[in-house]
Amino acid sequence: MASRLGDSGDLDREYFANSKRLRGEGSAVDRVNLILADAVHQNASDIHFEPYENEFRVRFRVDGYLRAGASLPIRMRDAIISRIKIMANLDIGERRLPQEGRIKLGFAEFEANGQIDLRVSTMPTLFGEKVTLRILDQRKLPPDLSALGLDQEGLERLQRAVTQTYGMVLVTGPTGSGKTSTLYTCLDGLNSDEVNIMTVEDPVEISFPGINQVQIDDQIGRTFARALRSFLRQDPNIIMVGEIRDLETAEIAVKAALTGHLVLSTLHTNDAPSTINRLLHMGVQPYLVANSVNLICAQRLVRRICRGCAQQATLSSEEIRSSGISLNDSGYVESLRGKGCDQCEGTGYKGRTGLFEVMEMSETLRRLVVNGADVARIREQAQKEGMFTLRESGLRKIRSGITTLDEVLRQTG
Repeated sequence: MASRLGDSGDLDREYFANSKRLRGEGSAVDRVNLILADAVHQNASDIHFEPYENEFRVRFRVDGYLRAGASLPIRMRDAIISRIKIMANLDIGERRLPQEGRIKLGFAEFEANGQIDLRVSTMPTLFGEKVTLRILDQRKLPPDLSALGLDQEGLERLQRAVTQTYGMVLVTGPTGSGKTSTLYTCLDGLNSDEVNIMTVEDPVEISFPGINQVQIDDQIGRTFARALRSFLRQDPNIIMVGEIRDLETAEIAVKAALTGHLVLSTLHTNDAPSTINRLLHMGVQPYLVANSVNLICAQRLVRRICRGCAQQATLSSEEIRSSGISLNDSGYVESLRGKGCDQCEGTGYKGRTGLFEVMEMSETLRRLVVNGADVARIREQAQKEGMFTLRESGLRKIRSGITTLDEVLRQTG
C-alpha cells in the first residue's frame, strides 16, 4: 500500500535538515516522517521502535550495527505506533498479536523513481508493541556482479555459473550476510524478454518488473515446496528459491536443476564445502548433489574503512599472529584505519563490502561427493583448484586498504 507522508507524500530536504526536531514538540505524523527521513539519510537497513517502562527508544541498524537514534516521549508511544500501523494498513486495534505489513514511500530527496519499500513487523512486549521496519531500497542493490566485492577469479566463476542454462547455484551464509542481495543482483542481470524468471520468497523483499515473484504463506499452504512444484508447470527458464529449508524443497530444486532449469537458492551454512554436507544430511542422494550443483558461494559482509578519515595503521606480522591468524607472508598489512569523523558518525567505517568463498564444481569435486568424501577433503581439493577461503578473501581486502583486521576476524572467527 502506498503511503502519503504529510501533504506532499514525500520526505524532502526540509526533513533531512531539521531532524533534531524529533526531540521537540510535534505530531506523531511529523515524528514518524522525521525518523524515516533520518534513517534513509544514514543508510540504515532497519529501524527499531522499542517501548520500555519510562522510555520509548528508536535505534537504527547501520552497516550491521545498531545505533541509538531519538528517545521519544513515552506519552507518544501509542500515537506513533498507530501512525505506523495506518501507513502499513495494519489493524490498529489489535495489540495482542504480531502483525506484518508493508509501506511504500516516495522521497522528493531523490530523482525520479525514488521509492522505498518498508517491511513492517509488530511484536507485543511487556511495555507495549515493538515495531521494526526493514528498509528495502532497490537503489542500494549493486548494479552488477562486479560491484559485489568479488575478486576477479570468483567473479568469473560466478558469472560462468549464472549464465548456464541448467544446474544449481547456491549462496550460503548466516542471516544478514547479503545472500538475497547477491541473488537479486544475479536475477537483475539475467532479466530479459527472452527468459521466464520465477521466484518463491519469504518474504518478497524487492519487486522487479519482468520477474514473476511469489510470496509463501504457510497459513494457506503456499510453501516453498508447493510453489516450486507448481513452477515446473509454468515453463520457467530460471527459478529462484528464497531458501532451501527441507528435503522436499531440496529434492524438487535438484530435479528442476537436472531437467533444464537454472536454479538459484540459499542455505544457512558456514562455508562453501560444508554446503555439500548440509544437502546430504537433508537426505538428498550424493549423485544428485554432484550432478545438480554448479557452484556454491559462501559470503559475509564487513564494514568498509571510511574514506573521509582513513589513515595509515600498518600491522606487523607479530600483531597479526597474536590476533589468531598465522601468516608466512609479512606483506599482509593493515594499510588503513578510520579514526572517526562526521561522515562515519565517529565509527571509522562507512558502507560494507563482501567476503566471498566461491567453489565451482569440477569433475574431481563431483567424484569426491559421489564417493562420500568428507568436508575437509572437499575443501582441500577446492583450494587446490583456486578457491579462496573467506579468511583469505578478507586478508586480501585488508591488504588493499578496504577493511580492517578486526572486521575480518569478527566475520570469519
